Amino acid sequence: MNTMKAVQQHAFGGPEVLRYEDAPVPELQPGEVLVWVHAVGINPPDWYLRDGYKALPAEWRPSVTFPLVLGTDVSGIVAAVAEDVTDFAVGEEVFGMVRFPSVGESRGYAEYVAAPATDLARKPAGLSHVQAAGAPMSGLTAWQYFIALGHTAPNPFQPEAHRPVPLRGKRVLVNGAAGGVGHLAVQLAKWQGAYVIAVASGGQETLLRELGVDEFIDYAQTAAEDAVQDLDVVLDTLSGPTTGRFLHTLKRGGALFPVFLGFTDAEEAARRGITVSMTQVRSSGAQLAELGRLLEAGTVRVVIDSTYPLAEARQAHERAARGHIQGKIVLTVA
Repeated sequence: MNTMKAVQQHAFGGPEVLRYEDAPVPELQPGEVLVWVHAVGINPPDWYLRDGYKALPAEWRPSVTFPLVLGTDVSGIVAAVAEDVTDFAVGEEVFGMVRFPSVGESRGYAEYVAAPATDLARKPAGLSHVQAAGAPMSGLTAWQYFIALGHTAPNPFQPEAHRPVPLRGKRVLVNGAAGGVGHLAVQLAKWQGAYVIAVASGGQETLLRELGVDEFIDYAQTAAEDAVQDLDVVLDTLSGPTTGRFLHTLKRGGALFPVFLGFTDAEEAARRGITVSMTQVRSSGAQLAELGRLLEAGTVRVVIDSTYPLAEARQAHERAARGHIQGKIVLTVA
């Protein structure tokens, strides 16, 4: 079989540029595994790349080759392995975040994807492919901010490497707690022994209480930065230019972790003795295997906002654009 179905785009733009069409099945290179994809998790980098990263300065925008296939997070079954791959066998169920942060090389919105074996882990037996596909990027982001960085690659966002801080007994606030990264981050913080405060819309309180948060703040009713103090860590999954508002909620010696660019209050942070640190999530099959054990045990669970067939990737992106996502949006592959 030489062709498959994939969602491709031939130009940058809105969800309307996503086309479900025939594409060549990828050829395996050394060190790779061919995955028969059953589900694909979608993430913010997908729609940023889809529209050409137009929010970034022109000199920062990556160049890509069309047709472009989006998608990093996959769950499926091993269809073939390169001759030098010994860690996986045909027929095994796997999941992973493929080739991130390389731009335009992951190609997950497809029936088959060729992935470096080091990006994959065995799918926990108790998880559906939909749940597993929702875990990689969001789970690894939370893991690399909170638990362990797990790599020595240079940090494009700051001169020094990001350093997670011990969370046991600490007061941790997660802003955007019901989203993809947020809902997994609150669970990992609880697993580490933190006292967790969640900030989200009022309709998310029941879910977040179920996930174990100790306090809940409805941002529509109360400004989180006015409601808390003496925090040790803030993970701001929304970030941007307003993330500095959390500085005065932190103790001296505390840490503010923005997930996205935009922080501009470095002098104020230094004056208050607060560490502000970012990381760029990177693929790691080894860390996914650790997260997988927590998923298998039920210590952490993936919440699914909605699912769409692969052919309806456009509709999935339109759903993402409406916001207020609870957990993850996942594409299913027949």
